Amino acid sequence: MKTIFENVKILVEKGEGFEIVDGSIGIDGEKISFAGAAPEDVSGYQKIDGKGQLVMPGLINSHTHVYMTIFRNVADDLMFDDWLFGNILPREDKLLPGDSYWGTMLGIGEMLRSGTTAFLDMYIFTDENVQAAADSGIRAVMSRGLSGASDRDEGGERRLREATEEIKKWRAAAEGRLTFMLAPHAPYTCAPDYVEKVIGRARELGVGIHTHLAESRNEIKNIAEKYGCTPIEYMDRTGLFDLPTVAAHCVYLTDNDIDIFAAKGVSIATNPVSNLKLANGIAPVKKYLERGINVCLGTDGAASNNCLNMFRDLSFLTLLNKGLLEDPLAVSAEDGLKIATVNGAKALGLDDTGSIKAGNKADLIFIDLDRLNMFPHNNIISSLAYSANGSEVTRTIVNGKTLMENGELKTIDEERVRFEVARIADRINN
Repeated sequence: MKTIFENVKILVEKGEGFEIVDGSIGIDGEKISFAGAAPEDVSGYQKIDGKGQLVMPGLINSHTHVYMTIFRNVADDLMFDDWLFGNILPREDKLLPGDSYWGTMLGIGEMLRSGTTAFLDMYIFTDENVQAAADSGIRAVMSRGLSGASDRDEGGERRLREATEEIKKWRAAAEGRLTFMLAPHAPYTCAPDYVEKVIGRARELGVGIHTHLAESRNEIKNIAEKYGCTPIEYMDRTGLFDLPTVAAHCVYLTDNDIDIFAAKGVSIATNPVSNLKLANGIAPVKKYLERGINVCLGTDGAASNNCLNMFRDLSFLTLLNKGLLEDPLAVSAEDGLKIATVNGAKALGLDDTGSIKAGNKADLIFIDLDRLNMFPHNNIISSLAYSANGSEVTRTIVNGKTLMENGELKTIDEERVRFEVARIADRINN
């Protein structure tokens, strides 16, 4: 099917930033056929008037745990260790087969409504989260969380085997919308020899790595006491960063840590709202950008962020770094948009997404520029970072297919999802 959206404004890359151009955007199947001036011959295209709409690349959630919508608002105002070990992990132990599917569907619906077209997920139940991503039509990079005391740990062996089988089963499914990584959870849950085994398996499968690093001060302290180094130095010694790696959080990096990341091409998925919520601090994003590190943006899970709205995190990302450094130029609106789109695509290995140009995948969102909070149109790029809240998204397209239009989810039975998640939450949280 061919579609042309006429009379729209389009956010396109220009140099290191963006510009807004007036014109049309064409979609042919799963790809963008043109953007800007329409060709003379548009016969065969269904025409849709997009007046008052901005078309931009879909936002890319570069670190999350989507199934954790089940734990939304049940473990708030707690220190990190109490939140994780005292509240979230015990609830995860109560999950039954099928629960993770419905929690993931809830989160995907929330993301599609607020402008996310792709995400990098870390989860604990194989097949369920992947099935949800496949059913919903969204683009996803999936990674089963891995932990192991050693390469002889039975649980660790099982988890790695499950992840391997899942990747082999699903990697050719869902019109190519699903790709995979392996996810050694964190340095405090993975022994060095287990990490090395994960590395070997990742090489065999041809996939990258997704992990948590340097999220809290306690993590820094405990790894130093146990291994005599930082979490980044610990993982570097295993050879992990010789593979394409997305490292979530990275709030506390030493200059040597930053040097390692810059040399190895590690991407940092910063999670400003989650880090604030758990009082884990603020990642110095400007410093990372200045060293040439690819910084992308994630929400983390709804258990620590409470929502999966990337526009919310985009706003926090830009504002926090200005306040932290007392520098209004620290992370600009354009910087933030690039982090949430272009850089996310690079980190996740989605080379034909993240920007609008002919030949790229049609992963697009439409913004109603005439909402009161977006008006007048003095600086549309600024409004995306500082005024938007996600409610302005009127259409979400992934792989050329409309998955959400005017608030209606096209591939998700919202009533069924609410029913199932309410039933699960009642069993787990009461």
